[in-house]
Amino acid sequence: MPLKHYWAPADDEALRTRCANRQSWDEIAAVLGVSRSTARERGRAIGARRPAPATPLPDAVTLGDPNRDPLPAGHPIAWAVLTEDTALAGAASPWPPLPPAPECDPQLDP
Repeated sequence: MPLKHYWAPADDEALRTRCANRQSWDEIAAVLGVSRSTARERGRAIGARRPAPATPLPDAVTLGDPNRDPLPAGHPIAWAVLTEDTALAGAASPWPPLPPAPECDPQLDP
């Protein structure tokens, strides 16, 4: 049976820093000398989250086009419109943008 790991403040800080630098859970676990699942659970417990991947913003011409595809949920522009004049104004979306929906196949749609 593995030994219990007692988390020191320095361990938590190292976990937060490495998570913010987008290191993998395997790399973080190897540095801390714990299993991957232990590192993930501790990260979840202390609120260490990886930043959302940077998404390119569409240019102004694309945004003004009424025939453009809709922005995905979590997109920085869509999030800013939804949170304007609320307590969340200026905060980043808590989730990364969702991928665009797949195209519908006209053969399968009734």
